[in-house]
Amino acid sequence: MALILAIETSCDETSAAVVRDGVDILANIISSQIDVHKKFGGVVPEVASRKHLELINGVIREALDTAGIGFESLDAVAVTHGPGLVGALLVGVSAAKALAYALDIPLIAVNHLEGHIYANFLAEPGLEFPLVCLVVSGGHTDLVVMYGHGSYRVVGRTRDDAAGEAFDKAARAMGLGYPGGPLIDRLAAGGCGTAIALPRAYLEEGSLDFSFSGLKSAVVNFLHNARQRGEEVNTADLAASFQQAVVDVLVFKSMEAALQYRAGTVLLAGGVAANRLLRSGMSEASARHGLRVVCPPPVLCTDNAAMIACAAYYRFLKGDFADLSLNAVPNLELDRENF
Repeated sequence: MALILAIETSCDETSAAVVRDGVDILANIISSQIDVHKKFGGVVPEVASRKHLELINGVIREALDTAGIGFESLDAVAVTHGPGLVGALLVGVSAAKALAYALDIPLIAVNHLEGHIYANFLAEPGLEFPLVCLVVSGGHTDLVVMYGHGSYRVVGRTRDDAAGEAFDKAARAMGLGYPGGPLIDRLAAGGCGTAIALPRAYLEEGSLDFSFSGLKSAVVNFLHNARQRGEEVNTADLAASFQQAVVDVLVFKSMEAALQYRAGTVLLAGGVAANRLLRSGMSEASARHGLRVVCPPPVLCTDNAAMIACAAYYRFLKGDFADLSLNAVPNLELDRENF
């Protein structure tokens, strides 16, 4: 049996979790800073770092109390060391290193994107390889082929805005506030996804890359032109049309990747994976192609430490430990995470 305490502080959630044997979540504490950053219209890195410093010890203590264990019961401590905001990452890395040293237990370094992928293994522990995973969040939109535990190949990524970033920018242009993804998702429920013609960037034939900057600009231009003409905008229709354009491309590229790399299962990961239209669209497309789709529950789609503990478990089994020189790597690549 392996009890792993994991820490996640890559952006604006301070999270600590205790997971047994990579699947049994004994505690998953998440302290969100959304209300703090909402007034700025986005995450302010320095503010996020300071809040992590204020919260980290209490969140770790709450995780242990919820799990009903003490520090002496832990077999390892895991931490996100990249990618993310460097100041935010350093808070988690420093806390994890201190605990590993004080308790004389292994330290496990986890790539944040790897953690998002492993949220699917918390939902479905027996997944069979190869897998294709769409990692889609505020900072990333990547298509990853997973050949085995810790063996990845990134076959597609965004060339400009991430999908979640495009949601935030479109919501800001529409005057909806922050964070944009959930707000657009809720508003779109009352609109028509085909009401407004918006572009879809499929790029050159055969490409599995993404591009959402043109779509975001199209929303801004649509609103500007409507104001110039004195026309009232149906924001529900605009939200629904924007969301449909994003989802169409995400689903199409994911299906292409699964067929190209002969993967029988498509995984969804990252904050945007909680989007209802994306989940239903991916399920419908997978059924048409004879593929299986797996989506973690929404609480495991956003940043959380349980997914980091799950990923760390497979490194623990192979003895893949970090030393106390571990540092934050804000631009850490997933392609290099092979063991």
